[in-house]
Amino acid sequence: MDANLEYPWPILLGGRATKGSSVTGLLATFSTLPCTQLRKSRYFYFYYDGFYAAACVAGLALMHVSGHRPLVEAWHWSYLALFPFILYAGILSNVFVHVCTHNSLPRPLNRIVGELCGLVILTRFASWEILHQRHHRYSDDLDKDPHPVDASYWKFVWHHIANLEGSLHQVVFDLYGDTPKNRRIERVRSVVSFVTGVLVVITWYKLLGPIAFFGFYLPGVTIGVFHLVHFNWSTHNAFSPTRDFKPVNLDHGYYKIGNKLFFGIYMHANHHKRTNVLNPATIVPSLPITPPPTRAEILAARSLAA
Repeated sequence: MDANLEYPWPILLGGRATKGSSVTGLLATFSTLPCTQLRKSRYFYFYYDGFYAAACVAGLALMHVSGHRPLVEAWHWSYLALFPFILYAGILSNVFVHVCTHNSLPRPLNRIVGELCGLVILTRFASWEILHQRHHRYSDDLDKDPHPVDASYWKFVWHHIANLEGSLHQVVFDLYGDTPKNRRIERVRSVVSFVTGVLVVITWYKLLGPIAFFGFYLPGVTIGVFHLVHFNWSTHNAFSPTRDFKPVNLDHGYYKIGNKLFFGIYMHANHHKRTNVLNPATIVPSLPITPPPTRAEILAARSLAA
């Protein structure tokens, strides 16, 4: 057998290994971010999504043959007391996906923690990380930023979701060329990613059961998405009456509490200055903190959003 035979399992997360270096390849896989792996392999996403699809199918089969019982089999109103903690954990999962995107944890932990948290929030780590790197490269560029800010929060929510797949395509086209072949491959990749996402949702449903899934998990994930989008919106100066959209530091009212709970995420100008710092609120010297908008500025911003 060829000594340089490639094994597909290290590539499942974008790595590369040979018969003589499989351990090294696996370690490299878990210390490299997806955007780097996509640059190395045009077909990275097929290995990545294929791994998750296979893992979900295996998990579903195991739960079926083992007679797995739902996490919660009967509803009790006292369970509602758990929801704030579940919601906090869900929002923290988004925070830590963001943290891991920037290699802010010790290097061996970023990929592992990012993948685990990406599963919790249903997006999976790769798409989150690849698109966020593009956001930092083209921040607030109306044509290239995956989610350029709009004065209207709800328009921003829609654009934030609707533009994601097209932005992923554009990342690939920037790397490998906007050709008919690559467009065909990306259409197939979109279907594979969608099916994999559905399998992830079904696996969570089977694992948790309908009560825990619909009563806690899905509402927590959904609120977490709206919180994430609001974070992106507000920290790019969305209340500017002149559309001066740019990263800003916020530390008043709700944002001050959010900075305490979520590792300084609203100190966003600091974050764009030094992306690999776990808590941007600890950066010294800090960039200026944007004061609360005046009533006149709020009214002007609302008129822009109308």
